[in-house]
Amino acid sequence: MLKRLGLFFFSLLLLVSFSSKSFAVSKKSYIIAGTTDKITSLDPAKAYEYFSDNILQNIMGGLVKYIPGTTKIVPDMAESWKISKDGKVYTFKLKKGLVFSNGDPIDAKVYEYSMKRVIKLKQNPAFLLADVVKDVKALDKYTLQITLKYPYSPFISILAFTISYPVDPKVYPADKVYNGLPVSCGPYMVKKLVRGQEIELVRNPKYYGKKAKTPTILIKIYREANNLYMALKGGEIELAYRTLLPQQLEQIQKDKNFKTYIGDSPFIREIVFNAKSKQFSNPRLREALSYAVNRAQIAKEIFKGQVNPLYTLIPAGMWGHKDVMPHYNINKAVAKLKALGYTKAKPLSITLWYSPSHYGSTESDVALMIKNQFEKTGLVKCNVKYAEWATYVDYWTKGVMGMFLLGWYPDYFDPDDYMWPFLETSASPGMGSFYSNKSMDKLLIKARAVSSVKERTKLYYKVQEMMVKEAPYIPLFQGQQQVVAKPNIKGILMDPVQIFRYYLLSK
Repeated sequence: MLKRLGLFFFSLLLLVSFSSKSFAVSKKSYIIAGTTDKITSLDPAKAYEYFSDNILQNIMGGLVKYIPGTTKIVPDMAESWKISKDGKVYTFKLKKGLVFSNGDPIDAKVYEYSMKRVIKLKQNPAFLLADVVKDVKALDKYTLQITLKYPYSPFISILAFTISYPVDPKVYPADKVYNGLPVSCGPYMVKKLVRGQEIELVRNPKYYGKKAKTPTILIKIYREANNLYMALKGGEIELAYRTLLPQQLEQIQKDKNFKTYIGDSPFIREIVFNAKSKQFSNPRLREALSYAVNRAQIAKEIFKGQVNPLYTLIPAGMWGHKDVMPHYNINKAVAKLKALGYTKAKPLSITLWYSPSHYGSTESDVALMIKNQFEKTGLVKCNVKYAEWATYVDYWTKGVMGMFLLGWYPDYFDPDDYMWPFLETSASPGMGSFYSNKSMDKLLIKARAVSSVKERTKLYYKVQEMMVKEAPYIPLFQGQQQVVAKPNIKGILMDPVQIFRYYLLSK
């Protein structure tokens, strides 16, 4: 009885919160979702973690976009575009009559301002444009010209990512990150944001495209998986996306009151070494530790087989993928550590860092298992430390952590996105590895300039073969997309580029 009474009052609260009037709104006019993810920033110039980017993908748009459920790119705010013969100049014709949610116009000058602002602010994702864009210029009100430093075949894909979205020059300052409620140009707009608690999305009446299926989406944010699971089972939310514990997913798959969606994902996890740190500057040491990592054990015992071991940075299923990293071999790990002078009396003393909630409640288990795998050699003493996400990001960008756990979702669906940010000299500090190799840089630039998938694949094979020799990262596993919802929730799409499209949801 108490449980029913609690649910009644919760439902009553929702009816009040979703309507300024005294009468109830239709249950079909809102969907309540839940997550353990956190928002760091909703400024496209700064946003560079999954949940923040995913919200932007539902409230904003760009020159081009992916067709839902595919990796095919089509025009969005752009009507058309041309590429010069040398591959360096992109000229876009914009659609007319585009406006932000506040009514301010979107034209070529807005795009020029937005892209130059990204480069000027030099936030984490800025390299995606700064490394390749030479100039951005509005030729007239509806014509935008982007000139590149060199031919770059995946450039159109970057224009579909959040870093390239337009922002209102009247609201977003040129010299600092904007921390207010976003001005939208997508299917939804943010009505309310309480950090660490909830975000409310409502239809953008000025959106130029198809209207969002459901007028209001409320996304409730939970501290950990147990809270998310209880909210789902207790009827507090209708959909859970990121991240239940593996055992919770197993249990709920048996529950007829819910429908589970599982799909392939380009999401990867890895150990990052700070190659500039004194302790991890030696590639031979990084290689020795890579032999000690038992990916299969992590996948089976912690994730119940819901992830797959990964032996390179390019995810399985994407062209250019090649297994290159060594498989678990404790004897080789021991031999290589001994060759470096470590003994049981004088073991290698290291620290592994992790963030406790950003990648789900399993993260501490992953860190502890890797610690135990290192120590199984008998030649390593591994301390484990953690930091909350905001501090964690600050630590890796400043080079505080020598070895830490990290994950990667695609910015754009191309092998370049799994190679350049990790391995190119100017980009790798953003990953906290500070890895640099001139020969690697030349290969990566060459792979960007070539348009043939066959030729680019050969180049990425060479990049991965070079990577394994220096081991600035230890790839761990590739994840799945997992969504659990009430059976009446429609429109859930397991997107290959892992954009969760709230604007397609209905009931």
